[in-house]
Amino acid sequence: MIERDTLPAIPHGRRGTPQDRHTHVLVSGGARALDSLMPSLTAEVTDRGARHIPLPTDYLQHSAGGWLRRLPEMQYILGCSRPLLEWAIRDRLRRNTAVVIREDTDAVGLAAEHGRVVGARIRDRASGKAELLHAALVVDATGRTSHLGQWLTELGMAPIPEVAVDPRLFYATRIYRAPTAVSTSFPAINIQADPDAAQGRRSGLLMPIEDGLWSVTVTGSRGNEPGISADEFTAAARRLPHPAIADLLDAAEPVGPAAGFRPDANRKKLLTGGTTPPGLLVIGDAATVFNPVYGHGMAVAALGAVALRDELIRYGPNLQHTWKIQRKISAVGDTAWRMATSQDLLYTSTTGSTSRPLAARVQHRFQQRLARAGTEAIAAASLAVYTLSEPVSRLAAPRVLLDALRGGQQALLAEPPLTSQERQAFG
Repeated sequence: MIERDTLPAIPHGRRGTPQDRHTHVLVSGGARALDSLMPSLTAEVTDRGARHIPLPTDYLQHSAGGWLRRLPEMQYILGCSRPLLEWAIRDRLRRNTAVVIREDTDAVGLAAEHGRVVGARIRDRASGKAELLHAALVVDATGRTSHLGQWLTELGMAPIPEVAVDPRLFYATRIYRAPTAVSTSFPAINIQADPDAAQGRRSGLLMPIEDGLWSVTVTGSRGNEPGISADEFTAAARRLPHPAIADLLDAAEPVGPAAGFRPDANRKKLLTGGTTPPGLLVIGDAATVFNPVYGHGMAVAALGAVALRDELIRYGPNLQHTWKIQRKISAVGDTAWRMATSQDLLYTSTTGSTSRPLAARVQHRFQQRLARAGTEAIAAASLAVYTLSEPVSRLAAPRVLLDALRGGQQALLAEPPLTSQERQAFG
């Protein structure tokens, strides 16, 4: 494992993950994938303070028109800081004697023979010493900043084509200490953007994490960007479609300043047998980048790692089957890609397209109908798909379609469905 940073021995941010100061969620499909790779990992993280947030019970969601009602747990989200989750994974890796981690080392290129990748060129950051690391299989997990296109060009190979859908978002995050009365028992609050709103795209998320803290992120499209000064951040929260998050922040204690981030577009490499040379696999954000507001990036990376493990057990590092392994890895992100891009295409600020906006809008109306029908069968199917626990075909199950067609539209709530104890958070 080639790692550019010096990895901290405790949960702490690092330069290689500039977005780690922002809100991260791990949906249950990704959490189960991590536990498959590292048994009981999520239980260990929860023991260290991460929050198990049942869906939809403790995930209060405001969509266009009002708040959805609370229902019994069907799926869940793991709420914690990115540094805590990374630290727990690193701790497991360091205990595995089969894994060698080369820290403070850059991957600077690939090596190939006869059209096949046979290793990686690396360079020590301290000494500048270059080295060729031979490998039966090279996996590019360098994230959204991957230089894979450049590396392939240097080898005389064609770069891998890609598609992009750019929501042109900016988001800001600030950490708060929750009021004492709800420091370990408050739900997540998600205020979604309204595609039909005249004022542009604005959304917000309050996510309970470890140590009685809230990670709060506000998002805006170009022209609606949230500022990162204390007053600007508060003002951005106040401009959301509902004032719940802003009112909660008035009663909470800020921990440090806000941080801003402009994420990359939804970006997908078209990895096929014709575009990927034998001996090379691409995984995680190096393969597909998602709009972070949907919370799928970490889960897709974990599911991709499971696919990599399973396919290597099946085929071994046989170069003739590299593209088959890549196909399985890429497939785990298909649902997340469709959800992110179809949602982003509803907004006029979005550039690029992989489908017609009309199709995205029809899909959005269908999803709204599902949400407002309010039956447990529909909620269970929707959450299974959202958390990447089941394929999108679950939404086409006969029971789901029947409930959607014959069920009345449930009235949304004007105010968040909080318990009397939870309302103490407002001070």
